[in-house]
Amino acid sequence: MGDDIETTFQAAIDAGKIDGAVICATDAEGRFVYNKALGQRTLLSGEKQPQQLDDVLFLASATKLITTIAALQCVEDGLLNLTGDVSSIAPDLASKHVMTGWSEDGETPLLEPAIRTITLEMLLTHSSGLTYDFMSPLLGKWSEKFNQLQENTTRGVEEAFKYPLGFQPGESWMYGTGLDWTGKIIERVTGGTLSEHMQKRICGPLGITDAQFWPITREDLRARMVDLNPGDPEGLGLAVAGSNGDMNKRNRGDFGGHGLYMPGSEYIKVLHSLLSNDGKMLKPATVEDMFKHHLSVNATAGHQAALARPGGDFFRLGTDPDVKVGHGLGGLLTLEDSKGWYGEGTLSWGGGLTLAWFIDRKNDMCGIGAIQSSLPWDRDAVTALKQTFRKGVYRERAVFEQQRGEGQETS
Repeated sequence: MGDDIETTFQAAIDAGKIDGAVICATDAEGRFVYNKALGQRTLLSGEKQPQQLDDVLFLASATKLITTIAALQCVEDGLLNLTGDVSSIAPDLASKHVMTGWSEDGETPLLEPAIRTITLEMLLTHSSGLTYDFMSPLLGKWSEKFNQLQENTTRGVEEAFKYPLGFQPGESWMYGTGLDWTGKIIERVTGGTLSEHMQKRICGPLGITDAQFWPITREDLRARMVDLNPGDPEGLGLAVAGSNGDMNKRNRGDFGGHGLYMPGSEYIKVLHSLLSNDGKMLKPATVEDMFKHHLSVNATAGHQAALARPGGDFFRLGTDPDVKVGHGLGGLLTLEDSKGWYGEGTLSWGGGLTLAWFIDRKNDMCGIGAIQSSLPWDRDAVTALKQTFRKGVYRERAVFEQQRGEGQETS
């Protein structure tokens, strides 16, 4: 049982489904620590090396948790208000209309004014109406018609996500660009870049030295990038995003929704700080608030509807359909226990198609599992392996506790 993770992952590696993985899990006191680097990565030169715990990973949407923490630090500093109107800071958000359809000839978008203002809380919980255009046929068509990018040009958050809202603020839920906009708001109220704030207020206090937004310019980090290989020569994170990499290549500046690169051995420091509520990043009361349900009644209904749609299981992050879930500040929130697994109040999310993280305060454990998928990637295999990580570390913990108990009995 103790070898379940390694056996399953090694079988996937041997079958060519994945190249490797980095898995880190710990409890608050650091008694139980499970760190594994499995498989190998391919260097840009084509040379293969064993996977290392400090290999630099494309975090993709796991960036969102770090941006959430940065925003809550601004709330603590009095620069932002969680439930207040952000219109004065982000007038470009305040001017957005809600798209409801297209004219009969398909040429003119049908828009209506927003009936309420967007708040930071809405941005952090994907209930603001800011949805990814690739998740909305209406907005996807709008982008195709009005927001095409010229060849060899880049764009910032404001340009990349200038399309209308997908629903009235606070009235529903859909995964989207709220954390990218949050990053811009942080920059506007602090007067620096999102990266500068994170380096000073998150990385510094936690001893994180190897985090950088795209593009990676530090040569010492480039040498350790999993996603810098012959199949991804620009280090765009193709195997993580399952796309052509435009989300990095065509963007300019720090994107708080997806742009960070960091080793798993350093990301676990963020998860551990929240698990132990050590005060290094946020005040204890702020951390407590992160683990509370933050959706309005209507947004909760929209969230449940999104989970029930085809493909909605992706947003359940492995939790069973009959387990009640909500949304905290930073990710999915379990509202009840899952037997032998996540406890009530577990916060979790992931990154792209291959990365998963969780913080289970009730059962005193947090973890990150980053699968290094081979291309073309196998969705079913990767999805199953993420679940092997999520549940497997609990089995590893149970074996550890059993052996620890036996050791104490014999001493």
